[in-house]
Amino acid sequence: MQLGLVGLGKMGGNMRERIRRAGHTVIGYDRNPDVSDVHSLQELVDSLEGPRVVWVMVPAGAATQSTIDELAELLSPGDVVVDGGNSRWTDDERHAVELGIKGIGFVDCGVSGGVWGLENGYALMYGGDAEHVARVQPVLDALKPAGPYGSVHAGKVGAGHFAKMVHNGIEYAMMQAYAEGWELLEKVDSVTDVREVFRSWQEGTVIRSWLLDLAVNALDEDEHLDKLRGYASDSGEGRWTVEAAIDNAVPLPAITASLFARFASRQDDSPQMKMIAALRNQFGGHAVETK
Repeated sequence: MQLGLVGLGKMGGNMRERIRRAGHTVIGYDRNPDVSDVHSLQELVDSLEGPRVVWVMVPAGAATQSTIDELAELLSPGDVVVDGGNSRWTDDERHAVELGIKGIGFVDCGVSGGVWGLENGYALMYGGDAEHVARVQPVLDALKPAGPYGSVHAGKVGAGHFAKMVHNGIEYAMMQAYAEGWELLEKVDSVTDVREVFRSWQEGTVIRSWLLDLAVNALDEDEHLDKLRGYASDSGEGRWTVEAAIDNAVPLPAITASLFARFASRQDDSPQMKMIAALRNQFGGHAVETK
């Protein structure tokens, strides 16, 4: 099938390549002309045969809103827009209504895989009407990991981003647990090789995971994380997860504490946040701050 892809950054650029490898045609647009296939959204829309599918992969908030607003004026009834960024699920509900008035379908898709997704595939959580999802299914199949799992139609519009939000909240808590354990091991005199302790956990333990593998990668690059400043930002989804928990009276003590721990990193040079920063850089290519 043909796909228009808006946003060719770390995620979007690799997604374009993976979809093309599956044999589909992808026409990409980005404000950076060095990576863009066309010069404008208008040219992208004009390059696609109807009915069109356009996948938006830009930062949540104003950038996504302005892109969808422009597409609403350029697309035709029967076309479908996919928001694959990290938008808040409440924004999805509004976008579906705004586009639906013009006869344009909408699918929200949470995407996980970071800089490793090109080779390993992306975990996909999507929401929307079945007919709109069906239009996008060949692309979803191209992006997902090999095998029967890694992709789910989570429910109605907003369900995909809500599921991805909860995924990221869990991720916050898991990274925090590894970081706290790492700091404690580094602190005591009796443990003389913390990196190899972490490495030993990669086989046969109940806490082995891809995040643990990435922690070992980070320690191989900088054994005591001396090059990093103990600062870790948050993308917003941890906050949204905690807010949703409050709205639904669901206790999330571990996820909430992990979010607050990141706030603490903005006050002090936290050793735990060195590990959080290193892990975010390993799995998603997120920027780190050096001393």
